[in-house]
Amino acid sequence: MSLSFKPHHLKRYKDIAMLLLTYGNAEMVQNIGLRSTLTDEDLSGAKQSNSPDQLADDLEKMGPTFVKLGQILSSRADLIPPQYLKGLARLQDKVKPFSYEEVEEAVVQGLGVRLSKGFQEFEREPIAAASLGQVHKATLRDGRSVVVKIQRPNIRKQIAEDLEVLENLAAFLSEHTDFGQRFQVSKIFDEFQHTLIHELDYTMEASNLKQIHENLLEFPNIVVPLPVNDYTTSTILTMDFVPGKKITDVQPLERTELAGSALADELLKAYLKQILVDGIFHADPHPGNVFLTTEHKVALIDLGMVGRTSPEMQEKLLKLLIAISEGHGDDAASLAIKMSETTDHFDEAQFRREIANVVSEQQNSTLAKMDVGRILLDVCRIAGMNGLYVPVELSLLGKTLLQLDAVGRTLDEHFNPNAAVRRHVRDILNQKLQKDATSGKLLNTFLEMKDFLGGLPNRINKLMDLVGSNSLEVKVRATDVHLVLEGFQKIANRITTGLILAALIIGASLLMRVQSNFTIFGYPGLAILCFVAAAGGGFWLVFSIMMADHKTNRRHR
Repeated sequence: MSLSFKPHHLKRYKDIAMLLLTYGNAEMVQNIGLRSTLTDEDLSGAKQSNSPDQLADDLEKMGPTFVKLGQILSSRADLIPPQYLKGLARLQDKVKPFSYEEVEEAVVQGLGVRLSKGFQEFEREPIAAASLGQVHKATLRDGRSVVVKIQRPNIRKQIAEDLEVLENLAAFLSEHTDFGQRFQVSKIFDEFQHTLIHELDYTMEASNLKQIHENLLEFPNIVVPLPVNDYTTSTILTMDFVPGKKITDVQPLERTELAGSALADELLKAYLKQILVDGIFHADPHPGNVFLTTEHKVALIDLGMVGRTSPEMQEKLLKLLIAISEGHGDDAASLAIKMSETTDHFDEAQFRREIANVVSEQQNSTLAKMDVGRILLDVCRIAGMNGLYVPVELSLLGKTLLQLDAVGRTLDEHFNPNAAVRRHVRDILNQKLQKDATSGKLLNTFLEMKDFLGGLPNRINKLMDLVGSNSLEVKVRATDVHLVLEGFQKIANRITTGLILAALIIGASLLMRVQSNFTIFGYPGLAILCFVAAAGGGFWLVFSIMMADHKTNRRHR
């Protein structure tokens, strides 16, 4: 497959080529098939850079699609060098707001009413502006304080064109490069496209707000604003206003008034419940999306990006978190292998060694140095280096827990997430068991048990009849039985040949004492012929064994 160079795609191809040239080299541009988009002046004038912050800035300049791509890649430690992960994780897509006139037009198109009719008050200046939309504070007719998130005009058309370009590149890499095949670039693009399309639909975010709000009701110090259904469409999202400030804007003097350790502990427990019990979690808790309310509670906002985990994956992740928090490196490696896809390049021994080193080194780390999220990203990075493709859920979980790092440091710089994980595992297990023990599942289990117990006496009677009549047969289905039998035959042949040669030697020794007219070199001729035959057979046997072993070793190598 070759790249599709449509006229409106050329600029994007060039932007991507320049980005690769700046943070990579000309060979990367050539391998990805974009060399023809650059002139010799572009190649000579490009300045090499390895600044993570500059990469984040360049992605922001390229627009919302690439900001979101950077956020997705910030969770892929198996693809991105470690020094860039933190820079990309700080992407918060702050951009210039669009005009108030465009806001009015968007509200009319989305809600079908003018601002003056739908709202009692609507502030002209936005309180936040991002690549996909911006947020204004407002008051409904009933006096309810809300914030209104409005999608940027024409943003969907721009993103659709960018996705078409990236899809072409992903398909080209997967088909023509070892990198694309090894790291399954097409799967990464599919994940990215799925996430971005869902973020463009604000009704999906409203649904996420309601579900996670309900799931976290048991945590009194965690706040999730609820959407206003009548004022929400695919391009307009209206939700409760949460008074407060970004967690990173909290001043040192204010921290002395906080129960920081308890807040950090409750926040981590809430995320563990989301991931390991509920199956849906806020996947972008960077400091801009976590607020400290005026009541000293933690508020989670902007739930456009969520992660989902199946019950089977929840169990695997729970076991992996326990192994890491307990410092059991070999168990962590085994669990990572079970939940991942191996490739032809997978080096299991090296992978186990590196995972054991990482887990043992960081077992007693505090949040100021390292946390479980960092170790999970290290697992993803080591897996990628050794030919193991980890599931998306693992890398997303690592990124999510890592982003809680900054929040935890703000609340309590001495908070130990490893100890918190160990402390909350029992509660998480109990909640998971209670969730799994639904009436439907219990009824299904009861019916299966009823069928089993009902048929058990008949099965036991048949078994006892077969045993009593000496008719019980056990059938074993062996894999590659022909190869096994062939191997046994070769062993039997060698043993038989050895016995025959030994018999020749013993017989020749006995014949040496029998006088005969037929002599060779003055010795009985028949005895000498037996010795010669035994010697020749011995040399042939040794030679054949060495050649067979040599072929086997070469095949294994």
